[in-house]
Amino acid sequence: MAEKVIAGFTVNVTEEGYLTDKTQWNKEIAAEIAQELGIEELTNAHWNVIDFLQKDYAETGKLPTIRRMKKEGGISTKDLYDLFPEGPLVKAAKIAGLSKPASCV
Repeated sequence: MAEKVIAGFTVNVTEEGYLTDKTQWNKEIAAEIAQELGIEELTNAHWNVIDFLQKDYAETGKLPTIRRMKKEGGISTKDLYDLFPEGPLVKAAKIAGLSKPASCV
């Protein structure tokens, strides 16, 4: 496990930069990770996705699939790809301070 300074906070991360301790996450860290991933600003729509991911993870203990996000979260697949291009679940999970999705090797 490595440490990385993100937005002035020292956090524990995996080799790929995913936080290993979700209690270290905050909105400043999320904003900096988003910028690293090419998302200049997190809008309310981004935060809705992040909030859903965190809530669903807290309730189920695992990341939701894109299908579950659409069905339970009311977030369309098109919107996910518009908000988080080129891998919406991978990027959204990383910004949300959660682990890498198991379906993404």
